[in-house]
Amino acid sequence: MPVAVLALSSGAFGIGTTEFIIMGLLLQIADTMQVSVAAAGQLISGYALGVFVGAPVLTLVTRRMPRKAVLLGLMAIFTLGNAACALAPTYDLLMAARVLTSLAHGTFFGVGSVVATGLVAEEKRASAIATMFTGLTIATLLGVPFGAWIGLLLGWRAAFWAVAGIGMVAFAVLALFVPAGVGQGQKPAPLRTELAVLGRPQVLLGLAMTVLGFAGLFTVFTYVQPLLTRLTGFPESAVSPILLVFGAGLSIGNLLGGRLADRNLRRALVGTLAVLILVLVLLVPAVWTKPGAVIVVGLLGVAPFATVAPLQLRVLQEAEAEGQTLASSLNIAAFNLGNALGAWLGGVTIEHGPGLAALPLVAAAVTAMGLAVALWSLWLDGAHRQTAIA
Repeated sequence: MPVAVLALSSGAFGIGTTEFIIMGLLLQIADTMQVSVAAAGQLISGYALGVFVGAPVLTLVTRRMPRKAVLLGLMAIFTLGNAACALAPTYDLLMAARVLTSLAHGTFFGVGSVVATGLVAEEKRASAIATMFTGLTIATLLGVPFGAWIGLLLGWRAAFWAVAGIGMVAFAVLALFVPAGVGQGQKPAPLRTELAVLGRPQVLLGLAMTVLGFAGLFTVFTYVQPLLTRLTGFPESAVSPILLVFGAGLSIGNLLGGRLADRNLRRALVGTLAVLILVLVLLVPAVWTKPGAVIVVGLLGVAPFATVAPLQLRVLQEAEAEGQTLASSLNIAAFNLGNALGAWLGGVTIEHGPGLAALPLVAAAVTAMGLAVALWSLWLDGAHRQTAIA
């Protein structure tokens, strides 16, 4: 794999760390800011909604800029935003800083995905995407548990300072190893042509799969800290090591999804979503026993992140060349809309619904809707081919 793709994964590592770090710090932030756990969880929703809005807007604004300059500018926004999080004196300002940080997220992954696929042969495109997203998986494997550990020892603000430091390192790595002329031979399509991707039904269905699939994950994972401490009975100090298990599973799932998508994209889409539903259902009984909770949390890393490369590649294929950058960013936005929806739905379930223990079943129901969309999309593919042959 080209070193430039590995450099992109360093940026993905920093961004992944800041997105998920809140999940290991919910109780500390809620205590410091004197808000409920559900309100602290909305810091994840706020970030995700910022990605949802910022990804397509920044992608269109920067479409004629050099790709490397865009990536470096986004990493600068990311670093400054995390410093602002560390300094935020109130909940509202912390939320504003999270939204500022989020603006870099979607466009970085969107532009990075297109750059990564342009650096490798066509048969390795899904693997290139998976390699870039390996930074995201390592963030969950090491960055998020490390952030939770720092937060426990030194306070949650120190965790955000650490992430800002990661951003500075990622900026330097991208500056050194991403070729200056990357993407120069690809003239941006006319704006009308890029926006036409929004009129492609299969692209929209692909985005819907991403939203619903990951809304299911984040309905549960947003509240993994209270799940493990209040239901399973683990002490807060055990959450960080358990997140390492999740991260290990995530790393396996991400690479597995890339390989499966390169072999057979259609089967990978359906199979990975179906397995995610199964794992969420298994979490219902597992959360009441410590060994069971640890095992299923590990599987909860494998299953959803095996869907990342198939979902991203599906949208890229259906967008075709002229709309791929915008479509790629929109899929990252869809991922984060699912993140926001899941965090909100989980909060509603805890505060106004059947409660914390019901989160896995609610999550499974949402992901099942994503699987239904995937089956419908593939059925439409088959119907279209039969019509064309006739």
